Amino acid sequence: MRIAYSVVGSGVPFVFSFPISHQVLLLESPVWRSWFEGLAARYQLVVYDSRGNGLSQRDLPVSTEALALDLEAVVDHLSLKDFFVFAPIGYGHSASYYAVAHPDRVAGLILWASFVNGAQANERITLADLPEQNWEFFLQTIAQQKGWLEPREVRAYVDVLKQSATQTDYLAFMEWSIGSDVTSLLPEVRTPVLVLHPRDFDDVKVEEAMRLASMLPNARLVLLEGQRLLLTGEMVAPALRAIAEFIDDITGRSGGEREPVAGGLRTVLFTDLVGHTEMMQRLGDEQGRGVLREHERITREVLKAHGGVEVKTMGDGFMASFGSVTRAVECAIALQRAFAVWNEEAGGHAGPPLRVRVGLNAGEPIAEEGDLFGSTVILASRVAAQAGAGEILIPEPVRHLLAGKDFVFSDRGEVALKGFEDPVRLYEVRWREAAAS
Repeated sequence: MRIAYSVVGSGVPFVFSFPISHQVLLLESPVWRSWFEGLAARYQLVVYDSRGNGLSQRDLPVSTEALALDLEAVVDHLSLKDFFVFAPIGYGHSASYYAVAHPDRVAGLILWASFVNGAQANERITLADLPEQNWEFFLQTIAQQKGWLEPREVRAYVDVLKQSATQTDYLAFMEWSIGSDVTSLLPEVRTPVLVLHPRDFDDVKVEEAMRLASMLPNARLVLLEGQRLLLTGEMVAPALRAIAEFIDDITGRSGGEREPVAGGLRTVLFTDLVGHTEMMQRLGDEQGRGVLREHERITREVLKAHGGVEVKTMGDGFMASFGSVTRAVECAIALQRAFAVWNEEAGGHAGPPLRVRVGLNAGEPIAEEGDLFGSTVILASRVAAQAGAGEILIPEPVRHLLAGKDFVFSDRGEVALKGFEDPVRLYEVRWREAAAS
């Protein structure tokens, strides 16, 4: 069989494919131009047509394993290693299948508008029925259905669609996609995954994206404002920023010194050094400041190691931001362990024990001039204030986002927090028990 591909740019290999695609026409299309130019400016962009599409062989059977073989053919031919795969909608299943089979080759997966079970992804079946009735009408309407494209972009994209796939090949893909279910496969995906999802995309609801992220052992979820399946227009810039942060975290290009992703789901972490005022009074300014420098050094080293963005420091505490709920909690645990080690080595330094409380919350804070604002930030601060020395607390919604992860929690009950009308149920992350297990 034949699989066609193109290579543009240089850098970290970034492999891209899309349903109903023609790689040459996509790369030349004004609809996609800013998206592909943004990728090629930073990465070695590999765009290929999977079976039944574009310049690749038509009229071939479609399955998760078969589509994974298409990916394998391209990366083997190019001898790629430590590459990233962008996999939209159903292609996320075949990319995950490949990552499980070849964990030593795939550096990361980016799953766009993807789902766990095709039959449960709400309205997808209505899109599959239409091309059986009228293929030409389908090509004219799919590009503009539910606001996927601006009106001025529709004609250019339809020109690509007409040369990308036959009715038979498209229906074969849709039949497989709707029947595909990776529920049992997802827990085996140890590769880092970015679940990138348009918040208002009707065909695959945001709740499905959250479920997908929660079932993956090493995933972060970023929600983009918009309803489009196609990454065009105003969605391009935030998508490229989210992808750059994800890849930089894994490759170590930029450490923890990136700006927060605008419009995405962020996890905000607050730390507070317990007994700071009393310590300063007891030790005096000079010695007390020396101890604070140790606190700052340890905190910054742990934040950098876990991809955290230091938003600001408040003298006796830090505010940090993460693109992944899981990595934020892992960072909180690493902070408590680092301070525990420092305290155990009290004989090796002159400073008193450093005991820190940590609180987290996830949401969409307002980013402005390098700082974060809004109810997401305020709640994270209030949660941190409820923690005791050496504790990590999270609210109930964050606990749900961590479903299936290897953390130990204890229910601390509902607490009334200043500025919030309803009580908030808090959970303690039992980091000592997690370390023992």
